[in-house]
Amino acid sequence: MYIRSLIGLTLACALAATPAAQAQDAPIHIIVPLAGGGGTDVLARVIAAKMRDSLGQNVIVENRAGAAGNIGADAVYRAAPDGHTLLFTQPGPLVVNQWLYAKLGFKPERFEPIAMASSQDIMLAIGPQVPAKTLPELIAYAKANPGKLNYGSSGVGSAPHLAAELFQSMAGIKMEHVPYKGSSESMNATLGGQVDLTFFAFSSALPHARAGKLRALAVGGAKRNPQLPEVPAIAEVLPGYNAASWTGLVAPPGTPESVTKRLAQAMQHALKEPYVQRRLIDAGDEPVFMTRDEMDDYLAQERKRWHKVIQAVGIKAE
Repeated sequence: MYIRSLIGLTLACALAATPAAQAQDAPIHIIVPLAGGGGTDVLARVIAAKMRDSLGQNVIVENRAGAAGNIGADAVYRAAPDGHTLLFTQPGPLVVNQWLYAKLGFKPERFEPIAMASSQDIMLAIGPQVPAKTLPELIAYAKANPGKLNYGSSGVGSAPHLAAELFQSMAGIKMEHVPYKGSSESMNATLGGQVDLTFFAFSSALPHARAGKLRALAVGGAKRNPQLPEVPAIAEVLPGYNAASWTGLVAPPGTPESVTKRLAQAMQHALKEPYVQRRLIDAGDEPVFMTRDEMDDYLAQERKRWHKVIQAVGIKAE
């Protein structure tokens, strides 16, 4: 009798524990809302591999590109809030897209922050046809020749476009915008002299700047970049300017804090790994450490800042 009761109790406990065990063992899917092979995708895979080791769970990275990141973000927004579907993204879906698109299927502020991953400078680079060797000279030339300079971007509402609009408004100048379908087209146009200047992702522009094909005038972060310390920050000439990009990890609305904390710990552990830090530096990034509340506050500030720029210029996604 006692043995039967003991067996029954053991079996009941095992069955009761099965759903939790299955949930713990289920793979985590990190959605990157961009095409595969880009900097954000590569970084997500490097971090995912280290998170896999820390969590003891399989972590799978998937690409769901389209609509400036909105397709992938929408998929995560509607996923079960159990920590098994996450979004690893650049600012677009979480900050600026709500001001660029007439209608979104998700509310960016409702995503649950997990952790920031990286920050990357934007580089202001010009072609050899522009008669300016310094940032003050560029601003002076643009003021003396309003509308004569043009700049390329990877599309309306893209990070380079917004960085350029912020620069123009703070410098009191006017340049013509030439949008392209992607960063590679914009880069080729600048290298080929079809446009005068562009605000590039630092990692994309650095090799061309070092080879002398582009002239690096300034970087968009709040301070100089250690990989190119001789190039000033735009903020040295225009105090308060900051147009660095970043990546971060968020979960669907309603994900319990206990789950996001566990994931944040795994993310922070991954970012402290020497291998991950080296990959970040090689890509022109630097790791960013923020608490959940700090990330939430940061995203709120970013939304306010870029909303003012978008609203002032009247930018709408095409």
